[in-house]
Amino acid sequence: MSIPMIDIDDLSKTYGKARGIDHINLEINEGEIFGFIGPNGAGKSTTIRILMNLIFPSGGSARIMGMDVIKETKRIKTQVGYIPSDANAYSSMNVREFLIYCISFYGIRNGEQRITDLSGLFELDLNRKITDLSLGNRKKVSIIQSLLHNPKLLILDEPTTGLDPLMQSVFFELLRSENQKGMTIFFSSHILGEVQMLCKRVAIIKGGKIIQIEEIDNLRKKQLKKVTIESEKTLNKEMFILTGIENFINLPGCKISFMYSGNINELIVFLSGMKVINLTIEEPSLDEIFLHYYRS
Repeated sequence: MSIPMIDIDDLSKTYGKARGIDHINLEINEGEIFGFIGPNGAGKSTTIRILMNLIFPSGGSARIMGMDVIKETKRIKTQVGYIPSDANAYSSMNVREFLIYCISFYGIRNGEQRITDLSGLFELDLNRKITDLSLGNRKKVSIIQSLLHNPKLLILDEPTTGLDPLMQSVFFELLRSENQKGMTIFFSSHILGEVQMLCKRVAIIKGGKIIQIEEIDNLRKKQLKKVTIESEKTLNKEMFILTGIENFINLPGCKISFMYSGNINELIVFLSGMKVINLTIEEPSLDEIFLHYYRS
């Protein structure tokens, strides 16, 4: 039986009276692109910082490649790349100096060529001082730094912050390429669309607890939509006899909203008998998906 790339067992972290994460359990297999999704403050960064031994847990344990994240952190960090949510580096250096400084940690062969290749991919000027870079360009530096030593595991904490859509596309293609070469990727984000594009499995975390671990294909099959309807007359829940309607809410005026997992065509046919002024069908927010999971 193969050892999980990440194995989290009953992990908790408290900050005084506040709880960061609460007895979470998670297993990520070698070769996966695994999503970790939840709103800001859900516990994503706390979990990742424990994995990187930047903070200590209050209880439980975590292992990477079978190694304890506290006792064997030096060995772990030679084989793990990490992109933090806040991309900071030594501001006194230019980009090239900083990245060369980074490769000195690992004794990387052809490290400077790796810098050249990745900076060219991201259209990053190596001669600019880090202090003069935009948020997006600082994030590019962080991405390149995390990949210099060809890690077996890449841990990403909100990695696309600051990247424009073109660079996000370049970044996602790079992740797919590295994954095909065998790299395991742990992708944390509050943006469901990003996770859906890359990951096969996801863990949903809210309030410091993992509330669902799900295959992305299963999420897609649910086809959950948020429907908002404005009508000439007041609408109520009893009028909607369709299956697949949950979380029905009356809004100000003659408006309602609900979560819908049924057939959209059946809904439209049903609504044709009502005097509808406006109809909106959209992807639900993460919080709305969480609410669906809590009540399902």
